[in-house]
Amino acid sequence: MSPPAATSHTALALVEIASLARGLVAADAAAKKAHIELLECGPTSPGKYLLLFAGGVAEVEESLQAAVSAAGDSLLDKLFLPQADVQLLPALRAGAAGLPKVSAQRAGESVGVLELLTVAGAIRCADAACKAAHVELQLLRLARGIGGKAWFVLRGALTDVEAAMLAAQGLAGEGHIAGAEIIAAPAPELVGRGL
Repeated sequence: MSPPAATSHTALALVEIASLARGLVAADAAAKKAHIELLECGPTSPGKYLLLFAGGVAEVEESLQAAVSAAGDSLLDKLFLPQADVQLLPALRAGAAGLPKVSAQRAGESVGVLELLTVAGAIRCADAACKAAHVELQLLRLARGIGGKAWFVLRGALTDVEAAMLAAQGLAGEGHIAGAEIIAAPAPELVGRGL
């Protein structure tokens, strides 16, 4: 099956589960319930199971309900974005490498970096940031290899990056942000290395 096309009506869902075994059962339930694209499906730090998927709004909602039901008492967190910003899906598909095209095309433009303590928080905040201002999402890194946290990188004009970061930080709330930084004019040497 081919993955659902990224449109303004693409939905995203995330389920974080405390038990690895129960996580696999929840992933199975979600995949069997409706046609979805599994974006992340497996163990992550610190010993949790992460299930992230996309598709049509109705399909994602049905699969989310099935996964939550299967997770039972092992459910740690869940997220449902029925109209995710169109930039989220390509960034999630790109994984830890991010989107090199954005890095190259936006080299020299301002950078906003937001690091959150939860995966659900990072996805929710990245969505809000992309909708708040004219910025491009370069990277959305989730959980693996970073202690279960998540972070994202935005590119654009300084005023747009500031507005996007403000919206994201406001949504995150106090105590959920591990780091928030803006680099007005990043060094060219960082292109392809950190940015």
